[in-house]
Amino acid sequence: FVESDCDEELLFNIPFTGNVKLKGIIVIGGEDETHPSAMKLYKNRPHMTFDDVTVAPDQEFEMQPDYEGVLEYATKPVKFSSTTHLSIYFPKNFGADTTKVYYMGLRGEFTQAHRHEVTICSYEARANPSDHKTNLFEESQHSIGGL
Repeated sequence: FVESDCDEELLFNIPFTGNVKLKGIIVIGGEDETHPSAMKLYKNRPHMTFDDVTVAPDQEFEMQPDYEGVLEYATKPVKFSSTTHLSIYFPKNFGADTTKVYYMGLRGEFTQAHRHEVTICSYEARANPSDHKTNLFEESQHSIGGL
């Protein structure tokens, strides 16, 4: 399990390797009053800290104690489509000094991210004519206008 250290707040930052359309979350919390009582979700905010949780979440839930993982909190799929990073913040629990989370399950659809690789190539600052074979500079015999 994961347990908060000095208060009841817990923050999880979950990066994905592709795009996820998140549809639901299951949380198995700690026994008695250590189970989280609220959950806030933030989409695509990498490197989130406790200082950043004052901004409005993309969705929040009031939670019920669930020790067997039978409750699923349904997210708004339209709001959580193309999710590349998910931050889950548990601000409070049911009255204990610390919060415990035993399991978090995420349900959704995964699609591979389209990442463009860096192409290795050489650029010339000044063209070298010997590198570019052409017959453009050879002598030619053209008559102009019937002279």
